Amino acid sequence: MRKELGEAIRSLQRGLNLGMPLSRPMPTVGVGASELRVRDRSGIYRSFYYTKSRRGVLIFHAFVKKNQKTTKRDIELGKLRLREMLYEEKE
Repeated sequence: MRKELGEAIRSLQRGLNLGMPLSRPMPTVGVGASELRVRDRSGIYRSFYYTKSRRGVLIFHAFVKKNQKTTKRDIELGKLRLREMLYEEKE
C-alpha cells in the first residue's frame, strides 16, 4: 500500500494527471481537491490532495475508509485542513 501511494504521489509531483480508479475529484472537499484511492488486503486507504498550490502537491488528509461512502467527518476535516493550508500560502 505504501509503495503504491508513494508512486502515485511521485506521479502527481511530476505533473501527471491521475484518473480512476487511482484518483478522483472531490469537489465536496474543495475546488481543485482530489482523492487518491488505494486498496490492499488490509483495507481501503484514501488521501485528499491539492495540486494547484505554488508549493507543489499538498496532501492534507489521509484515512482508512471503513464505509462505502466517505464520512462527513472526513469531508469536513478535509475542508478545514485545505482551507488552513491555502490561508497559510497567502501569508
